[in-house]
Amino acid sequence: MGLFGFFGKKDSGQFVSAEAFSEKSAIQINMLPVLMEKLRELNVDEDRELMLEFFFYTNTYQKAQIFAQELSNLSYQVKFGVSEGDKKLFIITGWSDKVKMKEAVVASWINQMCSLAYKFDCEFDGWGTIPDQ
Repeated sequence: MGLFGFFGKKDSGQFVSAEAFSEKSAIQINMLPVLMEKLRELNVDEDRELMLEFFFYTNTYQKAQIFAQELSNLSYQVKFGVSEGDKKLFIITGWSDKVKMKEAVVASWINQMCSLAYKFDCEFDGWGTIPDQ
């Protein structure tokens, strides 16, 4: 289950509460310095631009489909479907366009992804990248 899944309100159909959104967005930002340090250890400097792999979850096929289209509108490579780990959840995953690996730029991207996910009642579960792109 994703980070927000246990906060979802099953009776109303809401997947991400406002409280969970705030709490988990902060966790994503707080993890950023550690992830950036790992990238620096892999010789990825601030001027490097990399595509970022992203992961989102939600509780209905329709929400996943609509959110996947929204991400596609950003020119992101996106796919979605039933989560293999929990058949009651839907995963939206893919790759962003290139993002400068400067901490402030990545933080802005994370905030954008968290806010966009919340707008569509999805959970931003995290990101990763591959230095050799």
